[in-house]
Amino acid sequence: MALPCGSERRWSRAVKMIFCLFFLIPMSSAGNRNTNIIFNKKQKLEVQQQLKRLNKPALKSIKSPDGDIIDCIDIYKQPAFDHPLLKNHTIQMRPSFYPERFSFDESNNASSNSEPKFTQLWHLNGRCPEGTIPIRRTKEEDLLRAGSPANYGRKKYLTNPNPQDDEETIHEHATYTEDGDRYYGMMAEVNAWNPHTQERFEFSIAQFWIIAGTNGVDLNSIEAGTQVSESLYGDKNTRLFLFWTADAYHNTGCYNLMCPGFVQVSHQIAPGATISPLSTYNGPQYSVNFYVRRDINGDGNWWLTVADRFDLGYWPSALFPLLSDTAEAVKWGGEVINLRKGGQHTTTQMGSGHFAEEGPNKASYFSNLNVIDGNKLLRAPWHTHTFTPKPDCYNIQDYGDYFYYGGPGRNPNCP
Repeated sequence: MALPCGSERRWSRAVKMIFCLFFLIPMSSAGNRNTNIIFNKKQKLEVQQQLKRLNKPALKSIKSPDGDIIDCIDIYKQPAFDHPLLKNHTIQMRPSFYPERFSFDESNNASSNSEPKFTQLWHLNGRCPEGTIPIRRTKEEDLLRAGSPANYGRKKYLTNPNPQDDEETIHEHATYTEDGDRYYGMMAEVNAWNPHTQERFEFSIAQFWIIAGTNGVDLNSIEAGTQVSESLYGDKNTRLFLFWTADAYHNTGCYNLMCPGFVQVSHQIAPGATISPLSTYNGPQYSVNFYVRRDINGDGNWWLTVADRFDLGYWPSALFPLLSDTAEAVKWGGEVINLRKGGQHTTTQMGSGHFAEEGPNKASYFSNLNVIDGNKLLRAPWHTHTFTPKPDCYNIQDYGDYFYYGGPGRNPNCP
């Protein structure tokens, strides 16, 4: 059936309009699509350039059961030497200074049921040869999670190891501090757990800080411990980590070997790799020992020993304007990110996820706490104070040279 004459003209105009829209709209948006293609190509190039800088040629590669690739890199070609202050650096292969009384005493009440075992999952599938260092390979998705290659390995939310109560909005702490002296190092046994984290960009950390300077201005900090950080690693495994900053977390420093700085000498431990075994509630307890000291008889570098027997490497004194001499304070404890999704406190756990008062085999602990003081003597902490701004969420109970700490986060008393 034919359309009426007027209807036919209207139909013809409609067809022409549709025809024009069909061709013109894609043409008008072509610029946007091309811009996106150019941006993606540029970002992709930046990612590939960063991957090339970070992933040095490997002499051997090991596939870890958790999906990580561990590359065995020539010790003299490690990322540290890309730092402008370390271009002509000579590697110090071992520390020259051990203070008197250096040993980990396992008789402490907090850790009497712990087993001094420590390994990393990648060890199940191989080891790196001497003359190399193991480095967790950075993948493209690691950089993409960071938002940009420049942000990779840096703290997304600036931390503050010396916060005031009103600053505890995103970062929440339960810490134990020794200050009032000069410090050349510290020792700690850190109970190892796998705390739950609620959001991708939240983390849970058990660590120490060796610090000098003023936060927000010129803070120098050396840090290490265990962490769960999905945004950094792409999973919720408990991992060994290192960190440093020479300018209050603004432009210098990073986690592990994700930027030049820390000089590694051990061929057995990979910063950032998954650790094993882990503690269980009311079950076997496992821990990792950390020992840091400034090599006062050598070049003044800050050496890190892990698990009693691994001299992992050092933070060169040249990195630090203030820690090139001594530290002003030593801190131990837990830290979480609380993003308050939906206006509620996070359920991200600290430590075991249980409060300090639950005690042995249930609450997480730090034990065998010691500092190397201004007299270069290893001693127990004595000028100490705790910081727990939200004790209904995370708390701490100290007993001199050890403490219990942690909590579940959101609960009826911590909404």
